Amino acid sequence: MRIALFVTCLADTMFPAAAKATVLLLERLGHEVVFPEEQTCCGQMHINTGYQKDALPLVKRHVKTFEPYDVVVAPSGSCVGSVRHQHAMVAGADAGLAARASAVAARTYELSELLVDVLGVEDVGAYYPHRVTYHPTCHSLRVLRVGDKPVRLLRNVRGLDLVELPAAEQCCGFGGTFSVKNADTSTAMLADKMRHVLDTGADVCTAGDASCLMHIGGGLSRLRTGVRTVHLAEILASTEA
Repeated sequence: MRIALFVTCLADTMFPAAAKATVLLLERLGHEVVFPEEQTCCGQMHINTGYQKDALPLVKRHVKTFEPYDVVVAPSGSCVGSVRHQHAMVAGADAGLAARASAVAARTYELSELLVDVLGVEDVGAYYPHRVTYHPTCHSLRVLRVGDKPVRLLRNVRGLDLVELPAAEQCCGFGGTFSVKNADTSTAMLADKMRHVLDTGADVCTAGDASCLMHIGGGLSRLRTGVRTVHLAEILASTEA
């Protein structure tokens, strides 16, 4: 299968290992991954902060860039959530653009969705000998409703000891600009999340969104806990070799 990688801004600029792992994993499974160089921000940040007019050119560019591809994947639940649930809305009265945006959205998947629902794979041949806990990010849990797909993938990783995260469904407190505009509340939510992560005794906390991992990982690092945050794609791409 020929799959287009929607890399996302955060992965491209700050967490390229997650994007590279996505490509490595899909190629190992026998698929061709292409990177449309014309892609830019999908506009989620603009939309979520009320700048829909500024987001419109980004939506138009995203649709034009990914229209030629039958399948699009991103290592980010939040960005896929924006493409699926916001792009057609931002198109507004432009019915043609809205229809095109909906068509692209229908074939855009978060990584665990693509693996389980489209490719029919739950065992990707990974090996990762660590004690790991999984944080289901808000967008993947509530917007995309990926359910237990990431957990099913992790359970098939050889050497991995998967431990359940207490109160896993609770937000980590990032929420994009929420963490900036409501710093005290965000910090309190992060403290709860970190306590639950530490209670598991895990070496690694994983998730499908680099943004949440950045927030959680920053807190854990500042406390010098020794617990690392690693994107789901990096774990699934890991092998004994």
